Amino acid sequence: MNICIGSDHAGYDYKKYLTRKLIALGHSVKDFGTHSPDSVDYPDFAHPVANEVINNNKIKFGVLICGSANGVAMTANKHNKIRAAICWNDEIASLARLHNNANIICIPARFVGKRIALKMINTFLETKFEGGRHKRRVGKIGCS
Repeated sequence: MNICIGSDHAGYDYKKYLTRKLIALGHSVKDFGTHSPDSVDYPDFAHPVANEVINNNKIKFGVLICGSANGVAMTANKHNKIRAAICWNDEIASLARLHNNANIICIPARFVGKRIALKMINTFLETKFEGGRHKRRVGKIGCS
C-alpha cells in the first residue's frame, strides 16, 4: 500500500522506525519530514501529508506523529476531506477506520511505544470502513 508520513521533532525517531518497518512489510512510504530531531513546527509537515492524501490518487492514508498528536491532528483536520484520528491503542485505531473512515492516523509519540504505534498503523491500514449508518455521519463532518 502507498502511504505518506510526517512528523515534528518529537516524532522524528518514531517516523524513522515506522518508515523502516512499513517498508519491510511491503508498503511504499512517502516521507514529508522532518529529517532531523531539531525543533520544527508541526504544521509544516501536517499540511503536506494532508494535501498528499487529498490530491494523490495512489495514496489513501497518511501517518502523522508529534508529541501528543493533538497539533498534527488539529492541523490536518483543517483540510476538507481529511479525517485525522488521534490513536493511542489498537482498538481506537480500528474504530477510527471502521466508524469514522479516518484517512490519517495521528500518533502521540510521548504516550505510546513504537511497537504499539506500528501495530496501530497496521490495524488502521487493514480495517475497512463499515459504511451503513456511519457513512451518513461521516458525510456530515465537512464544512464546505
